Amino acid sequence: MAGTEVEHLLAALDRQRATFRWKADGLDAAGLNTKIGASVLTIGGLLKHLALVEDEKFAVWLAGAPLGEPWVSLGGPPKGDDADEWVFGSAAADSPEDLYALYDDAVQRSHQRLAAALAGGGLDQPVHIRFGDLGHMSLRRLLFDLLEEYGRHTGHADLLREAVDGRVGEDPPPDWRPRPEQTG
Repeated sequence: MAGTEVEHLLAALDRQRATFRWKADGLDAAGLNTKIGASVLTIGGLLKHLALVEDEKFAVWLAGAPLGEPWVSLGGPPKGDDADEWVFGSAAADSPEDLYALYDDAVQRSHQRLAAALAGGGLDQPVHIRFGDLGHMSLRRLLFDLLEEYGRHTGHADLLREAVDGRVGEDPPPDWRPRPEQTG
């Protein structure tokens, strides 16, 4: 409750990850592919999207590394505006086990990449990605961008999960862990 800035940022990010993962937990293919209204969003699509975001932020944006595996073997994502369409379209054909593993493995890679980056400098260090005349963002800004991404999509997952089976809540129960068969 009175940690450093790094500790607070990492705890806030892990809280968002845990809440999102809890919203997605334990669903079969039908639950993962449930849509509401005119939206194309599904929990399965959000699992795949956030796995991609984790790898983009901490491989491409942070270090300038290529996206790499597992994305190369999965055949995507395409460049540009078609990436989101590919993520949500292809997620519908993925098994629940594959989607959970894809997400869980991406978060694990992110933890490792972020720990290495923090050990090599602080939050003020510039990351690889450059935004024209604005220059390079800091690692702090990258983390805030990821927190924003999770805030938005955890809200989406909350609405979708409520439509599937009524599960609601701000945080997972204290003793909750992803089901063993659904971890990467």
